[in-house]
Amino acid sequence: MFVVDTLLHRLKRGCETMAYPDGPAPALPERHGGALRVDGSKCDDGCDACVSVCPTTAISRANGQPAVLDLGRCVFCAACVQACPTGAITQTGDHRMAVRRREDLVVGGRGAEEVRLAAELDATLMRLFGRSLRLRQVSAGGCNACEADTNVLGTIGWDLGRFGIQFVASPRHADGLLITGPVSRNMQRALRKTWDAVPEPRIVIAVGACAISGGLFAGHPEVHTGVESELPVDLYIPGCPPHPLTILDGLLRMLGRLDERRFPPRRRGAAATD
Repeated sequence: MFVVDTLLHRLKRGCETMAYPDGPAPALPERHGGALRVDGSKCDDGCDACVSVCPTTAISRANGQPAVLDLGRCVFCAACVQACPTGAITQTGDHRMAVRRREDLVVGGRGAEEVRLAAELDATLMRLFGRSLRLRQVSAGGCNACEADTNVLGTIGWDLGRFGIQFVASPRHADGLLITGPVSRNMQRALRKTWDAVPEPRIVIAVGACAISGGLFAGHPEVHTGVESELPVDLYIPGCPPHPLTILDGLLRMLGRLDERRFPPRRRGAAATD
């Protein structure tokens, strides 16, 4: 009888795994502003309101030049959005932020207003990892926020395993590392030993502001300035912490598993697609 009740309950619940990416992406909650956009044409001469309020010095402005924002250092507190008198910095509500090159996280100035999203791996790595990717997660001194949002991907609503992506216990069974945290001095040796245990070819994914640049801890004598000071990075996923959808988007984008022609991403102020 217990088995029958369990089966009936399961049938009533139906499928609880989200349709994405075979359906529209769920909207980010209002309090999660998504990616930031910098429109340099709106920067007033002599204004540095956004620079002075940034807690991680992610924003800079040279004389006579528009503001430049490094999303790899940004903790998405939105203080700059509130402080900017001309609306040059805005929240887009876009979950897509992952990039393959560190410099692509720098927006504004005379360059791009938004991030240049990640391209897929090269043909050799795609043949190896495109359908099956095993990752060893390393918390290198993180606060557990990025780690928690990474763990969410394993729940029934997200079901990361349906894409052939899994987290493994041993680096010897892994294809690469997913690293969170600023790489504290006490974790430096452990991270290096874990990396050495991963068989080649191998990849590194830096998740969160701390892993990318040191975040709020940048410049502290007990931490390094992110993963890049220790290991080569193949994918950068910014945020503090990044939303699970941002992490998933980065992984799928790296593996060439997204077709945005079918379901364009939602943007702040745009009409819903579902």
